[in-house]
Amino acid sequence: MSFTKRHTVLSTPRAGHAAAQARPEKQFPHQLAPGLRPSPVDGRATTSTGTASLDQLLAGHGGLPMGTCLMVEEQGTTDFSGVLLRYYAAEGLVQGHQVHVVGFPPDWKYQLPALAVPDTKSKSTQPAAPPEEKMKIAWRYEALRNADTGVAAVRGDGSIFCHSFDLSKRLSSSSCKGSLFSTPTTGPQTLNSAANSTTSPFKAIIKHLRTMLGASPPTEIHRVVVPNLLHPSMYSSMCSQPAEVLQFLHALRALLRQYSSQLTALITLPTSLFPRRSGSVRWMELLCDGVVELIPLPANPAAAEPSAKKDGRNDEQPQGLLRIHSLPVYHEKGGGGAETSSEFRENLSFSLSASKGLVIKPYSLPPMLAEDDQKEKSPASTIKDGIDF
Repeated sequence: MSFTKRHTVLSTPRAGHAAAQARPEKQFPHQLAPGLRPSPVDGRATTSTGTASLDQLLAGHGGLPMGTCLMVEEQGTTDFSGVLLRYYAAEGLVQGHQVHVVGFPPDWKYQLPALAVPDTKSKSTQPAAPPEEKMKIAWRYEALRNADTGVAAVRGDGSIFCHSFDLSKRLSSSSCKGSLFSTPTTGPQTLNSAANSTTSPFKAIIKHLRTMLGASPPTEIHRVVVPNLLHPSMYSSMCSQPAEVLQFLHALRALLRQYSSQLTALITLPTSLFPRRSGSVRWMELLCDGVVELIPLPANPAAAEPSAKKDGRNDEQPQGLLRIHSLPVYHEKGGGGAETSSEFRENLSFSLSASKGLVIKPYSLPPMLAEDDQKEKSPASTIKDGIDF
């Protein structure tokens, strides 16, 4: 018995409708460029800074969101921020990005760290941590332990998102898939170029970036490297004027917003010469999407003893503290969870090694293992001043 209604004409599906049903729908209209992956917070494209532990601190995005810039401030005469810059530039060249460096010639490419060779022997022979040791680690610090292993981060399709580098070696030309461009110089004006002293070097840099971005295809990724902003050895006295540097950051911010899917920037600032209490530096921080500060600790020769690693631990001694003043794209949609809380930001330290690079981890006082061992090995009765106890 048929349940078809009488006096109803059975029509065949239209050809166009059938073809639309047979054609598979494209869930992703475009494929992400090499070195990019979607943010787990809001799905926007992010790229790696070249330092895995720094990527994990950027508001939970797992990298630097496209169309944003990060300022790294550093106190003292050390150059830890310069290491972050070299990692950032090396990651871009390895991924095939176009890197624009301010103040350095194109030969600066040969000062970048080389790709690290994976050490399979150390991974296979490394003993697993006992359950008691795992229970001592707070749950909010568990995610940062992966940054200390030196394992490269990968994307969902299997390609490497953040490479591992070796500071003791130099980047080879065969590993570079991208190109490095030197922007117009910002150095102090010489006597022969006194006629051009009225021309702002920052405007020439913005013009260079606008020309390169306008001529590149939409799928090409660019990185801007600004080392030691306003340092007298690299920038003329004209650049130190608030009107010049603030206009430069305004124009750079406009380019970041205009090419929000192609451009990122990393800036370093020596706070020993330009302290944060000055009004111009505060305005510079407001024009940047993220601001972190590196505070090196004074060297302590007594802390580095061979007996400190007798139990097989390879923990590096902290060489400085890290403060997070602002994070990129930290908005009402959330970002980061517990690891970006105010309590967590005040307890961060960093250490630098040739094999692991700059590793950011929670700061904690070293355990008093030596004193505990001496107490266990001491006899039950001791003699003090000739009196038995």
